[in-house]
Amino acid sequence: MSQIKEGSLLWQPDEKRIEQSNLYHYMQWLKQEKQLLFNDYHSLWKWSVNELEAFWESLWGYFNIQANTPYKTVLTKHQMPGVKWFPEATINYTEHIFRNRDENKVAVIHASESREKQEVTWKQLYQDTASFQQTLQNLGVEKGDRVVAYTANIYESVVAFLATASLGAIWSSASPDFGTQSVIDRFKQIKPKVMITVDGYHYAGKTFDRLNVIKQIQAELPSLEATIVVPFLHQNPSVHGLKNVTTWNDAITAESQQVLTYEHVPFNDPLWVLFSSGTTGKPKPIVHSQGGILLEHLKALTFHADLGSEDRFFWFTTTGWMMWNFLVSGLLTGSTIMLYDGNPAYPDNKMLWKFAQDTKMTVFGTSASYLTASMKDELKPGETFDLSALKNISSTGSPLPPEGFQWCYDNVKSDLWIASVSGGTDVCTAFVLGAPILPVYAGELQCRGLGAKIECFNDEGEAQIEEVGELVLTKPFPSMPIYFWNDEDGSRLKNSYFDVFPGIWRHGDYVKITDHGSCVIYGRSDATINRGGVRIGTSEIYRAVDQIKEIADSLIVDIPLGKGESFVPLFVLMKEGQILTPQLEEAIKKQIRTQCSPRHVPTAIVEVPDIPKTLNGKKLEVPVKKLLMGKPVEEVVNKGSLSNANALDFYEQYARETIKLST
Repeated sequence: MSQIKEGSLLWQPDEKRIEQSNLYHYMQWLKQEKQLLFNDYHSLWKWSVNELEAFWESLWGYFNIQANTPYKTVLTKHQMPGVKWFPEATINYTEHIFRNRDENKVAVIHASESREKQEVTWKQLYQDTASFQQTLQNLGVEKGDRVVAYTANIYESVVAFLATASLGAIWSSASPDFGTQSVIDRFKQIKPKVMITVDGYHYAGKTFDRLNVIKQIQAELPSLEATIVVPFLHQNPSVHGLKNVTTWNDAITAESQQVLTYEHVPFNDPLWVLFSSGTTGKPKPIVHSQGGILLEHLKALTFHADLGSEDRFFWFTTTGWMMWNFLVSGLLTGSTIMLYDGNPAYPDNKMLWKFAQDTKMTVFGTSASYLTASMKDELKPGETFDLSALKNISSTGSPLPPEGFQWCYDNVKSDLWIASVSGGTDVCTAFVLGAPILPVYAGELQCRGLGAKIECFNDEGEAQIEEVGELVLTKPFPSMPIYFWNDEDGSRLKNSYFDVFPGIWRHGDYVKITDHGSCVIYGRSDATINRGGVRIGTSEIYRAVDQIKEIADSLIVDIPLGKGESFVPLFVLMKEGQILTPQLEEAIKKQIRTQCSPRHVPTAIVEVPDIPKTLNGKKLEVPVKKLLMGKPVEEVVNKGSLSNANALDFYEQYARETIKLST
């Protein structure tokens, strides 16, 4: 595909679409209820970040938050970290999921490689959650206890989470493709009382039994009192050798009053523990609050994803990625959420597009890499499938290049709202995202989220526009971590986000804020390529390389050599049947020279058997960089956190034979 200029206008919502949006409705509500008049999104955003208390308090009223104990204070202070939101209020997340349910409407659509598409009504979801809540209570689960899940992205996982949160207990989940030690490293830190697990899973047509892994996990979790096994791989899994086991069927048909009860907890009490990817050391256990997540997800999904009761909301994810938590919160809006478990390219690369057609999907959430892969494979989903219900494509995980935007308009649907979004596990949301009332520009994220004081700082900590710098949050935000587990003095949390700019959250991404209020993300700031004092984000290199059709994927790192010099290898994974020829090397260099700059042409181009990635699909730029600088592999990466554990073998050998650098 030919290059498209970044910032080119691709789409604008018409007046009808604007007036039907939830954002427009909220602005009208502010006018009527608060006598606040906003003529556009950016004036609304400025008010939302300059008047934090007034904005978040308005959401409390707009969404009619149900509190058993009312709040008196919106925000205890503005100095970060350590702020508390609505400290007097007591609430329950699950209560807000079910409070406005339409019993006969579909709540969840789920499918997998081994399960046909099934639809579950709100009535069934409520009954199953009530039954499972009773089972957890019978097992002694109370407020503050930890319930963990080693489960696939299936309906049972949603039920288990909602029941856990209803009791004020704390949830944490990992995907069954996580390595044994990776799961133990996560769960052991938080000492769970109950574990829900699948017996195995299917992926790319293959089966993966997990019963022996479950035995190993049980052996390492002395706090564990019960394990509930979901028969996902086998109809009747053999649980011989497992301790204190209950089957899912017994757990869900347990005698129950069929009425959910709700434990109302303080607004700042934990809802779940998410873990960082854990590429080095033990993964960070990041704790989010019931109230902070409730309020932020209501805002992000209602206003920025424009979800309503008629929407069918999908995100391709696993239970080990924060997007699963975000997807489940779609139920807060009354939307139907959709789950798929398996390989998105099995039995072929059109599978998810067919799923979109078959489910009448309205919001298609995916990764930028999935869209660029569809682009490289020259798919034309709009011609192949009926996507008439589709109104939005959202992508995250990495920056969507301008060509990815253009491909969607050319090959999916011409009247389409595309929202590239960015946030992270740290806040369990996107805070640079879309808005249905704004135009779409190629390669740009439409806006900074309401209530999120996102700024771009230079090295001196000065805010800047139309320049590339550090993405920072300069004011408190409700879904920031309330703490890290086992971080009694808060030092680990402080060192993770507030070590560079005191009192300012540094997110670790490189960003540019445009003069019309949109943003461009350039990748991780600690992976920046710096040649001769000129810095460039890795996403810009990948954008150029992605246009070489023979290349499936790539990874680039910058190895400092001292005296201002550096060695910059570009590792390329070739598409099946393709090889790296001298002619292709020259084409790659020309592409980077033309689209980026002559300074950023790589020192070497190296064909590799694989690109190492985390289980959530993020490239291991920094660990590879450290490996090539002479660090031993066990110091730079936890192999259990990788989706392809042997991918680093080549880089280790390359470091020994080619780089010959020391720390």
